[in-house]
Amino acid sequence: MPVISVPQDFNEDDLFVDLEGIFGQSLFLKCEGFNFAGSIKLKAATEMVEAAERDGLLTLDSVLVESSSGNLGVALSMIAAAKGYRFLCVTDSRCNLATRLMMESLGSQVHLITEPDPVSGFLGARIDHVRALCASDDRYVWLNQYTNPGNSTAHYRRTAPAIARQFPELDVLFVGAGTTGTLMGCARYFREWHRPVRIVAVDSVGSVTFGGAAGRRMIPGLGASRRPPLLDESYVDDVVRVAETDTIRTCHRLARRGFLFGGSTGTVVSGAMDWLGRVKGRGLTAVAIAPDLGERYLETIYQTNWVQDLYSEDVLDSHALTSAP
Repeated sequence: MPVISVPQDFNEDDLFVDLEGIFGQSLFLKCEGFNFAGSIKLKAATEMVEAAERDGLLTLDSVLVESSSGNLGVALSMIAAAKGYRFLCVTDSRCNLATRLMMESLGSQVHLITEPDPVSGFLGARIDHVRALCASDDRYVWLNQYTNPGNSTAHYRRTAPAIARQFPELDVLFVGAGTTGTLMGCARYFREWHRPVRIVAVDSVGSVTFGGAAGRRMIPGLGASRRPPLLDESYVDDVVRVAETDTIRTCHRLARRGFLFGGSTGTVVSGAMDWLGRVKGRGLTAVAIAPDLGERYLETIYQTNWVQDLYSEDVLDSHALTSAP
């Protein structure tokens, strides 16, 4: 059985699950999906909004606008509703329906981009749309998670210290690479720590974040069609790339043991198990960050027809779900 570690003074920053009972290799999964926004993005959203307020960028007439594949959009929708701001999220057709409906339920507008830019993909098309909105009306305030230092500062101040408190003998940390805010914040913190920690970035096949050719990516969250401006590769020790079929298999394997996680988590766990298997990581204290839970993926990753239509019929066969990633 997986071991769940919950301190007596528990908050959502302190929940870790040991996956050894599922994969035969110890890996502590930091579960970030238990806050009101349901994902790790609440930290970055809070940091960026509060910085904009301190800098005097936001007024009662302001309209927050951001490009998001989903989770940051939900977090900003919640913060905007609580603070009395309007919010417009620019997303694309890969965004889960449940996520779009959640943003709209919180009073946000959602602009859906249906055609990718020929060169920079959906991300480029979303950013172009945001820039056009800002040029059309000076009430729009773009936080710009792709360049905003608050995106990484949030994890330097909160996520990494929470891991350090629980695992003072940490050897390796696995972090998914999207905007790379979480990756950079954690990597900078542990570069300054009292012992060396190996930082392994987990990316999606088809992402160009660490070089390579762009390819089709249907699962939102990790990966990028252009190099993230926040990324500093000097803080990254290794990179693991995970195919979306392996992401899906890992998500289903976790679900069959009682853990419903999102696509980013499936990618990170798959990549971590691959890395630990190759380096013979038994005896290492290893932690991976799980950005969100799986409820928002019920119509995609956990829907058999969706998986078989986009990939193949054998993705979810019994052998695939019982063999190691």
